Amino acid sequence: MPKIALIGGSGIYNPDNFELIEEVFPDTPYGKPSDPIMIGKINGVEVAFLFRHGKQHQHPPSSVPYRANMYALWKLGCKYIISACAVGSLQEEYRPGDLVIADQFIDWTKKRDYTYFMDKTVHMSMPDPCCPYLNQIFAETAEEMKIPYHVGGTYICIEGPRFSNRAESRMFRQFGDIVGMTMVPECQLARELGMCYCSLATVTDYDCWKDEDVTIDMVMKIMAECLDKVLRLLELGLPKIKDESTCHCIESAKGCGSLDEIQ
Repeated sequence: MPKIALIGGSGIYNPDNFELIEEVFPDTPYGKPSDPIMIGKINGVEVAFLFRHGKQHQHPPSSVPYRANMYALWKLGCKYIISACAVGSLQEEYRPGDLVIADQFIDWTKKRDYTYFMDKTVHMSMPDPCCPYLNQIFAETAEEMKIPYHVGGTYICIEGPRFSNRAESRMFRQFGDIVGMTMVPECQLARELGMCYCSLATVTDYDCWKDEDVTIDMVMKIMAECLDKVLRLLELGLPKIKDESTCHCIESAKGCGSLDEIQ
């Protein structure tokens, strides 16, 4: 079974570099995942691919079935979760087209299912929410490719689906580097399940603090321009992921007994 999962959008799934083996659409205690999970190979590496918002973009950020998605990937045997996403920049040096390998988040969401433990108190340690092992692999790969990238960055996760207003954007700049809508609760659900999580974020705009209005057309245009770069990053980076990680992602889950409680 695949040990690596990719979560992304329609552009990240490219039939030209994805050798499809099968599709599965499992039931979970939390309902169906966003879409059927496609199992196949990228550059010889077996992966499970999931459309975060569904192929038809039928799930806006607030209603993505995050718990079902992560549970289904975990049950498939996935240990490494790689999220490809689009974000706005909150800092001048994080330019449109840049890759940001996030290492922290600030949760500004309001109405999501954040945990698998709704009827029991489980305190999860998450001082470093993103996996340093995966982050290092993709940072080294980006360096080899000589593409503009940033290792580390604080991701402000907002509820959506609307973009920030100017007052919010100016406030977020004081605490974060990029702003998006999906890292929470994906990242923390992965940790509860003992999986490693990596966010590969493509900057598409300067949010609205820089006197420009963000539109979905702007986001889609920059993502399309950066698609080949992201696909190449995955092709080169995925084969480097081995079952020899020295990270402590799974230890956080074992430490609070969460894995013993999830069936």
